Amino acid sequence: MFRFESLEIWKLAINYANHLYIVAKTFPKEEMFGLGDQLRRAAVSISNNIAEGSGGTNRDFSNYLNVAVKSTLETVNILYFAKERKFINEAERIRLYDEAEKLIRKIRAFKKSLNSNQ
Repeated sequence: MFRFESLEIWKLAINYANHLYIVAKTFPKEEMFGLGDQLRRAAVSISNNIAEGSGGTNRDFSNYLNVAVKSTLETVNILYFAKERKFINEAERIRLYDEAEKLIRKIRAFKKSLNSNQ
């Protein structure tokens, strides 16, 4: 088993990405390769950075966790834009916003514990 596979933050990131893939699939056909693709790439980037960072030093891992947080924030921004374009409704945006907020809190808490172990 790889280090990242046991991490709650990685599991949450995979779950969040799955939810975003479902949402992106509902975007209009003309947005599948635009906004939908950008949302999917940002979503997968979160767990990718957690996985990739777990293979290095704690200091490197900390930097990858920063990128994972930034990718999560990118998805939040895309969801705001999708809501403005009426690709999703406000209730869906709020549900995913809450999920992103929880994920960011957990990543930051994990990063803090990682840094205290250095």
